[in-house]
Amino acid sequence: MTEADLGYLPATEAAALIRARSLSPVELVSAVIRRIERCEPTVNAFAHFAPEQALDAARAAEAALMKGGPLGPLHGLTATIKDLCWTRDFPTQYGSKIFAGNRTPADNPTAARLKQAGAILLGKTTTSEFGWTGVSRSPLTGITHNPWKHGYNAGASSAGAAVGAACGYGSLHQGTDGAGSIRMPAHFCGVFGLKPSFGRVPYAPVGAGDYTSHMGPITRTVADSALMLEVMAGPHPLDHTTLEAWPAPYLRRLHEGIAGRRIAYSADLGHARVDPEVAALVRAAAGRFAVAAQAHLEEVTPAWGPAGPEFGRKFWSAHETRLLRHLPQWEAEMDPGLVACIRAGNEVSISEYQHLRERKYAYVADIHTWFEDWDFLLTPTASVAAFPADRLMPGHWPQHAWDWMSWAEFSHPFNMSWNPAATVPCGVTAEGLPVGLQIVGRRFDDLGVLQAAAVFEQAFPWADRRPALAG
Repeated sequence: MTEADLGYLPATEAAALIRARSLSPVELVSAVIRRIERCEPTVNAFAHFAPEQALDAARAAEAALMKGGPLGPLHGLTATIKDLCWTRDFPTQYGSKIFAGNRTPADNPTAARLKQAGAILLGKTTTSEFGWTGVSRSPLTGITHNPWKHGYNAGASSAGAAVGAACGYGSLHQGTDGAGSIRMPAHFCGVFGLKPSFGRVPYAPVGAGDYTSHMGPITRTVADSALMLEVMAGPHPLDHTTLEAWPAPYLRRLHEGIAGRRIAYSADLGHARVDPEVAALVRAAAGRFAVAAQAHLEEVTPAWGPAGPEFGRKFWSAHETRLLRHLPQWEAEMDPGLVACIRAGNEVSISEYQHLRERKYAYVADIHTWFEDWDFLLTPTASVAAFPADRLMPGHWPQHAWDWMSWAEFSHPFNMSWNPAATVPCGVTAEGLPVGLQIVGRRFDDLGVLQAAAVFEQAFPWADRRPALAG
């Protein structure tokens, strides 16, 4: 197989080849490293790349394979970790000059579990500064380029992970999602992204965002995400919010289908502005999905939808005030939009914040009550396709000093409500830019969301599409 073939080889296939001794971990890792070294100057998806450490780990994996002992489910496969997440062997810099070169004392649970399962970590992928925005740039690493069009937004904050998945930097990429940061980059880059139910995957250290940050996989195939989630999920003592249950056999049950399930489709959640070309692609995809799934589809306008934007914006800025302490020394070195967001959040009083929380919990209850009548909700993943990454929002949209969420109002409701949500590539614009269809399930039904995504993938596969910037 060529370098590209190995870089794009699904994890499920690579794992079987390695176990059969038809593919060497050293061969696989070497090919992925060569691919990264060739493509990386163009797309800039890594905050820290560690090829020598990866090769050392590949040699150890090959030696273990040849000894014939027990192997983990990801033995010899490559994976990447987002720069917001702690890693013992690589710097964790949060996309910020404030923490350039920062070292943490331990791996976070996901990094540790991936390694325990046999995965070989390639390094840390780029993020916007402290993960604050949906645009793929940071003061520390600059622009991470959309692989379908240089200079365009690849989505954030898990930008590097999605670009790596699209460019064949191996199969498994870890992301985080506090308002859409797995789903948005997957939408912009034409790959699969899953935000699991809150608590499914441990998130440590636990953040200060009122329990909205989720951790999950970004891959090219649904099966690879199912495999990765099985490794990532499960309770952990460092995260008191993790669910008691260990993961279901997601991969083995992936192709059971969802025939007869009740599916709702909303074009705008009753309030969101959507670019016409994106709206048309998603509407067509929703119709195709219902046919493929052998399920009933009904267009709806959820009564709870219009309340979402206020919660998203006020909580987002209020939570960024955790960074206020850095402004006296670092403001000139920080993203100006982040600084504006912090200052706006600092104007929210404690009493206003607490009243907003009360209203938010009623909003969340409305979402879950609504889901009593529906198994899945389909929406656009974001309102726009990729736009120039030097902008906070597209040029044809109303401008704001920090409010990028105006084009991403479909994702953050389900960070607050903790529902599992995925995005599947569902088409491309006339300019050749990917668009995603969001699939939201009932809380805890991660398996159902994966099964629904697998139905769409089988009917309308996307994994063989390779962007021009990936060669």
